[in-house]
Amino acid sequence: MNQRIAVVTGAGSGVGRAVAVELAAAGWRTVLAGRRPGPLHETARLCAAPAEGVPSDTVPGDAVSGDAAAEAVPPADVVPTDVTDPAAVDALFAAVAERHGRVDLLFNNAGAFGPAVPVEELAVEDWRAVVDLNLTGAFLCARAAFRQMKAQDPRGGRIINNGSISAHVPRPHSIAYTATKHAVTGLTKSLSLDGRPYRIACGQIDIGNAATDLTAAIGAGARQADGRIVPEPTMDVADVARTVRHMAGLPLEANVQFATVMATAMPYIGRG
Repeated sequence: MNQRIAVVTGAGSGVGRAVAVELAAAGWRTVLAGRRPGPLHETARLCAAPAEGVPSDTVPGDAVSGDAAAEAVPPADVVPTDVTDPAAVDALFAAVAERHGRVDLLFNNAGAFGPAVPVEELAVEDWRAVVDLNLTGAFLCARAAFRQMKAQDPRGGRIINNGSISAHVPRPHSIAYTATKHAVTGLTKSLSLDGRPYRIACGQIDIGNAATDLTAAIGAGARQADGRIVPEPTMDVADVARTVRHMAGLPLEANVQFATVMATAMPYIGRG
């Protein structure tokens, strides 16, 4: 009961995987949620690496060799979950409560860009898919975590929402993604306010150009406001993970309300 319990959504790759590994290195018990069991189990294996002497800044995906690593019991639970499904989200948090008795942290990370097309070409079903995942999914997970954190003893916990620099300024052809990330900021603010009486802290990390499979195209060339396709600098996703670990490790009397972590030279300040 002294171990802190963290639920990480979208934990099968990218930022979610990096954060799960970093939290495991810091002593958290992680519960890994996502749609694909295979990548979640790989993240669970990587979460065991810190216990086997692998540095906490190991790049997610690096091989962990040796019999000890193969025999390690990962400090993680795998719970395949579609966060757009209310019943699946409720089942996820019910499983966490049954196994661990509490939730200390939710990293609300699952999300997708959607098609990068002009607004007049965006299909309604594609709009809804992005809204369902990025916004409704984040709400469903936050609601379930809030209920658990309010009811548990000792009461309280922390929710960290993955926003984006698109919560501040858009990229071309990103109307669904940008709209949802602006909405996530409202979700963060409301959760932060409504959580005060229950020692539930809520903050948001807005990330720009972390190097993951999802953002690989940015390094090759991204559309700019003037229509040019220009390669953009990226940063190590481990730097994002370390920032989340810092936010998560604060006492509940302190909160990073909003943090922006980005590649230093990317076109954000002065964008457009």
